[in-house]
Amino acid sequence: MKFVDFNFHPNIDKGVRIAGFKEPSPIQEEAIPLVLDGADIVGQAHTGTGKTAAFGLPILERIACGEIEKALIITPTRELATQVSDELYHLGRFAGIRTLAVYGGVGYGRQIALINKGVQVVVATPGRLKDLYQKGKIDNFNPEIVVLDEADEMLDMGFLDSVKEIFEYIPQNRQTLLFSATMPDAIKDLAEDILYNPEYISVVKEEDSTTNNKIEQFYYIIEEEQRDQAIVSLLEKEEYNKALIFCRMKVEVDRVTEHLNAQGFHAEGLHGDIEQLQRDEIVRNYRRGKTKILVATDVAARGLDIKDVTHVFNYHIPFDPQSYVHRIGRTGRAGKDGKAITLATTQEFRELKRIQKDVGANMELAVLKVGDYSIEKDDIDILKKKLSSIEPIEDADNILKSLNCDDKELMIKKLLSYIITNENIGTSKNIGYEKDVVDKLYKEFISQEKANKKRKNKR
Repeated sequence: MKFVDFNFHPNIDKGVRIAGFKEPSPIQEEAIPLVLDGADIVGQAHTGTGKTAAFGLPILERIACGEIEKALIITPTRELATQVSDELYHLGRFAGIRTLAVYGGVGYGRQIALINKGVQVVVATPGRLKDLYQKGKIDNFNPEIVVLDEADEMLDMGFLDSVKEIFEYIPQNRQTLLFSATMPDAIKDLAEDILYNPEYISVVKEEDSTTNNKIEQFYYIIEEEQRDQAIVSLLEKEEYNKALIFCRMKVEVDRVTEHLNAQGFHAEGLHGDIEQLQRDEIVRNYRRGKTKILVATDVAARGLDIKDVTHVFNYHIPFDPQSYVHRIGRTGRAGKDGKAITLATTQEFRELKRIQKDVGANMELAVLKVGDYSIEKDDIDILKKKLSSIEPIEDADNILKSLNCDDKELMIKKLLSYIITNENIGTSKNIGYEKDVVDKLYKEFISQEKANKKRKNKR
């Protein structure tokens, strides 16, 4: 099927052609005819599958043809609201259709004025929209079509009660579309409450509920103090177009961003404490490729749909398996390959295993060589102490002879190197431990945990 087969209004068709759309994605092919027919829809599809055009194009078409006057799209984040509003503006501009992103963090005045002046498509976040309805600021805005986009993310972010309250202000004789990547019970219940006899569409394959198999996934087991060195070395080694680095906390975002810039990279940070105008500029710079590295918290990056993100780095592993899926899903979009790299310590190894198991992540252990092994004076003292406590075994002479080594000094160096690397003496210039060392460290960690539990129980 081609987009021309939809027979859009000439002015909408022009926007589609300039956007470069030729063949609809599966969600677009299924949703567009149903929305044009006025049906309520529950659509299950991931971000990056063309959802915005799937609901946006038929809305713009019906506005251009005079069938409806206004539409409302509710999104979980300001960034996504801006993104959806921009995309719909570019698709509908030749039909004179105006769009507006409405969110908190900026003044009410301009938003209220534009809504009351008759802007046709409003894309809003739940908090600001509820506030405007509660205060009676937009009583004249009565959309004939309402879209709930990324419904499961709204649930995760605690917006479900606000969404339910918003629907009390919206006319009942409306068309309602709900889109979500996953369908937890709370979203199914919401769909039953706000939709009428909906059509159900799903373009999520069973494997899509886990991790995208087009994304290569690697992990490095490192020491805590190696994180900064690791992220710098990996950025130097990897050939990325756009890189997205996830941190757990806002303070980490600021510190990692500052560290990367000090190392000669051009990075920008994104989190909730940054003022809205600056956030908009940061996302715009990243989307246009002016900034190649974005360091962000999970919340700040929710709903971001940026093209050509080739690499996702987890500076720390996320708090839960589903966050891992969301994070690495920022790459490998639209059929393209991507790479996800996670940094973890031996203490976090158990959490890493849980993520692998819960989401079916095919993660490979990796090591990055960045230099030779380094041993300090303190390490030599440790080595001396270890060697002084060892009594040679009876067969030591015979073993030495059987090695057939003419250069005994070379043999001694090799044996010392073996002891140093296997006893974990000194500092490896590699980023990440080899598998045998990781297995050993993990066993030691589990053993220590069990010992601590026993001591606790005795008390």
